Amino acid sequence: MKNFAITGVAGFVAPRHLQAIQSTGNRLVAALDPHDSVGILDKYDFDVSFFTEFERFDRHLEKLRRYETDKKVDYLSVCSPNHLHDAHIRLALRVDADVICEKPLVLKPSNLDILSELESESGRRIYNVLQLRHHPAIVALKERIAADKSGKKNDVVLTYITSRGKWYHYSWKGDEERSGGVVTNIGIHFLDMLIWIFGPVMRNEVHINDENKACGFTELQNANVRWYLSIAQEDLPEQIFKSGKPTYRSITVNGEELDFTEGFTDLHTELYRSILAGTGFGIEDARAAIELCWAVRHTRITMSPSYLHPQMLKGG
Repeated sequence: MKNFAITGVAGFVAPRHLQAIQSTGNRLVAALDPHDSVGILDKYDFDVSFFTEFERFDRHLEKLRRYETDKKVDYLSVCSPNHLHDAHIRLALRVDADVICEKPLVLKPSNLDILSELESESGRRIYNVLQLRHHPAIVALKERIAADKSGKKNDVVLTYITSRGKWYHYSWKGDEERSGGVVTNIGIHFLDMLIWIFGPVMRNEVHINDENKACGFTELQNANVRWYLSIAQEDLPEQIFKSGKPTYRSITVNGEELDFTEGFTDLHTELYRSILAGTGFGIEDARAAIELCWAVRHTRITMSPSYLHPQMLKGG
């Protein structure tokens, strides 16, 4: 049984980590969040030390490392806001723990090199949550593309619209300096998935990039990708909006829809199993998507696009 601690335990994604810790037969010993609405902890264990201040959490983990070795933290699960990931990863390495960090690992590609050095010096591992790489439909697509020796460039259209209310722009998620903007906050998993399947980035265009949406074209080694990411409810297809659903997710490959609407429930648990077995995704696995998101944030809008996403053709 391994000991886990977690940061950002009051956040949206934390329950998936708590369930994964429990499902893999391990225990949570400490948790951090500036917000104290964390009654969910009782669902998993009543004996969890909880902190609202990072400094006290830091001291507690250090105390466990030095004096209570039976509760010394083996893994720190990082579910905090994006801009805090780097600091929380460094804390884990300092208290001799491995890291399981939500996306994005960091916001700036340059920070990856520093973390890589710290990882080597500490002898610990930094894992990134790239759970879509465990989805059966996505694994099958990767295998199919790898077996295709035709040399033909695949045509890919990614559309991800997930409605968010006014609260979004008042939270850290609406602050580009803290979240990385729309492309990083809601798009990085899908962009990582496409790079994983179709190969490295060859060139990139950005057609829209504002506080509500981002759109562009990315040429990968084996695919031309038109992508559209949005938190604006008005971008939802009419039939989705009328059905009352807040989210629309679509990926087509050569005109064929990739159906991965199901199978998301246990992806974090599968990811944890692979990490505990020593085969999780590390810094270099995360690098390409972080570099692409950074490039999108710092690329000037292209006024004469090579390829237009269907949403733009509709005036989205």
